[in-house]
Amino acid sequence: MKKHILLTLTLSSLLYSQDFEGKKVFETYCWGCHHQSAVAFGPPFTEIASKRTLDEIEAYIIDPKAMYKAFGYKRTVMTELKLNDKERKAVAKYILSYKGK
Repeated sequence: MKKHILLTLTLSSLLYSQDFEGKKVFETYCWGCHHQSAVAFGPPFTEIASKRTLDEIEAYIIDPKAMYKAFGYKRTVMTELKLNDKERKAVAKYILSYKGK
């Protein structure tokens, strides 16, 4: 029983830290154009999460100019964000956490 509780707490801690890191990246780089559930300059995370996979979100972050047509957008104004792999994956997972909200 103690092992089960310890495992649960450890996993919860890991999930929280990933979510926190993604939120931190979002607030640093994305907040100016995107909001979690409201339309801003860019689409809300709820919309992105309902249409895209983790890999698609990461690909768009890496090279929005190459990906916007493939995603059916008429244009893109999103700039390339110079995120490292960890930051990019964290924010992509944070975006996906809004799926179904």
